Amino acid sequence: MTMLLLTQAHCAFCEQARAIIDRLATEYDLTVSTLDLATAEGQVRAEAAGMLFAPGVFLDDVPFSYGRLSERKLRRAIERRRAVAGEGGQDSP
Repeated sequence: MTMLLLTQAHCAFCEQARAIIDRLATEYDLTVSTLDLATAEGQVRAEAAGMLFAPGVFLDDVPFSYGRLSERKLRRAIERRRAVAGEGGQDSP
């Protein structure tokens, strides 16, 4: 599963989101990348997703949230995606 974090400088919520994502990345198989909202690519991604401010989070290139990140909501979304993908911790054939 891939996760993209849109950040901006001097953003306390961005730092909090990064800490949450780093913690979850140790529990789940997450590939995490970060993109500065001040870049042209960051602006395009945010505008296309309707993200009004940082931090912005994408799961598998799908907009998940922006603003203060809820660890509980993110964890539930990851668990749902894992269950759909058949990675729910059960033995795979």
